[in-house]
Amino acid sequence: MRTNEISRICLTSAALIGCGMTSSCRQDNNDEAPRPNIILILADDMGYSDLGCYGGEMSTPVLDSLAFAGLRYTQFYNCARSCPSRACLLTGLYPHQAGVGHMVTDRGMDGYHGTLVSQSVTLAEALRECGYQTAMSGKWHVTNNTKPDGDRSQWPMQRGFERFYGTLNGLGSFWDPTTLYDGDTPIRAEGDYYYTEAITDAACGFIREMASKEDPFFLYVSYTAPHYPLHARKEYIEKYAGRFSAGWDSLRVERMKRMVGLGIFDEDTVLPERDDQCYPYDSEQYKEWQQMRMEVYAAMIEQMDVGVGKIMEEIRRAGVSDNTLIVFLSDNGASNEGHLFNKVERTGGPWNINQTHTRDGRPIRAGDYPGKRLGPDDTYGSYGPQWAHLSNTPFKRYKSWVYEGGICAPMIVSWGDRIKDKGSFRRGVFSIIDFMPTFLELAGGTYPERIRGQETIPMEGISMTRSFEEDYSDDDRILYWEHEGNRAIRQGRWKLVSEYPGAWSSLRPYPNGGNWELYDLEKDRTETEDLSASYPEVVERLSAEWTRWADRCGVKDWGEIGGVNW
Repeated sequence: MRTNEISRICLTSAALIGCGMTSSCRQDNNDEAPRPNIILILADDMGYSDLGCYGGEMSTPVLDSLAFAGLRYTQFYNCARSCPSRACLLTGLYPHQAGVGHMVTDRGMDGYHGTLVSQSVTLAEALRECGYQTAMSGKWHVTNNTKPDGDRSQWPMQRGFERFYGTLNGLGSFWDPTTLYDGDTPIRAEGDYYYTEAITDAACGFIREMASKEDPFFLYVSYTAPHYPLHARKEYIEKYAGRFSAGWDSLRVERMKRMVGLGIFDEDTVLPERDDQCYPYDSEQYKEWQQMRMEVYAAMIEQMDVGVGKIMEEIRRAGVSDNTLIVFLSDNGASNEGHLFNKVERTGGPWNINQTHTRDGRPIRAGDYPGKRLGPDDTYGSYGPQWAHLSNTPFKRYKSWVYEGGICAPMIVSWGDRIKDKGSFRRGVFSIIDFMPTFLELAGGTYPERIRGQETIPMEGISMTRSFEEDYSDDDRILYWEHEGNRAIRQGRWKLVSEYPGAWSSLRPYPNGGNWELYDLEKDRTETEDLSASYPEVVERLSAEWTRWADRCGVKDWGEIGGVNW
């Protein structure tokens, strides 16, 4: 589809769903503008360029319309992996400070206990102090205690949310999710159930409840789509029949052209060579099977987009669309996990949470077997590195790495007529840790100095509110990353990054052996030219700064932690 066609569809959709936000909202009894309602929507494992408004092939008219009626951020960062990103999003801290320095396994050391620390403050807790109503629908994934008779201290209802519907763990069947709760009460899927739809329905119900009251509200909608396992309704999958027949190599080039046409990248931006975990589409033996995997992935994203449309309709129906801030982003880059180097993987164990049968007793065949169709409830598969490489166009690597492909997220902000520069880009550097100071500024609140009888850990982010009005960049700002030994630091144009070989070196190539690489992102956004040999003084300065941060935030040597990635 040509760029002008994408723009026309997005703008038309904006008019159809009312993203101009012209409905009336409740007014305070003074002349000041009322504090906004805040809806934070998170996708799971979605790549940088999957949405139509970022250049992808997916049908996402609702999110595209929000982008064209709002703002798109081109350098917005997460923390490379689901639960570390969620811990940062919720607390405004780096993952290790928040207690989720890796995943939700308790590794017996500070920063790596796999659950939120009690000294942290969640968005819900901070905003409740400001008089906000709070609710959450979807995936929590920041605690390792998921059983009803276990420790609930780090569950949503105990961390500031007045209402909660969703799952506590990180993944599971969309047809029969595990650790599903209504508040603190365990429940099971019933009837014609699909988790993305259930998350949407709960969110809409919370909006109806909260919008009927005077106080503003904060709603966190945490989708699991399009995270593995790839499950979607048949009618959505069928819409994509043949859409990916050109293969990942050609489609990656097409995406890049659309991204340049949309203005996301300059014409001279280099599209990196095919990732060394991938192979040419022409050599693929099971082309139809591979296309089917991407069709299911796309269907999951479209079903999420439909859900966001229902949320937007509920806001409009409630009469609060004028003053509701909508934020949408992904928690990390697309995932290369599954069928690496044509090996059948993920046939049991932690990958499928030991779900062996469907709700009606049929056996589940977990794994990515060529010829096995995905989508129904008796499947448990993924889409692999080739399609993930397409999803992350034009960036390097994937989820878990701290190259741009792992940590740079699509991020959309829409706020009715409060956004004057509609449809524009924001090219400044921002992070998932910035939501806490941003939302507190909008709410007129301050960050608590104490919580649960303890001094709080000071938040790390900066407010983004200025970016709602103008495009700017703070060249002095420094951001840091560490995940599974993968390290990075960014200041202004410079990014220093390394990937950790470790336990995966026999399966995946690590061409630089874990050494520091230096990139000038102002000239080389896609990290193709390592300048570390040309600017050793920059490497020395930034590596020393990264070490100071790691010491301050409790980052441990990954080689001492264990090396497994769940």
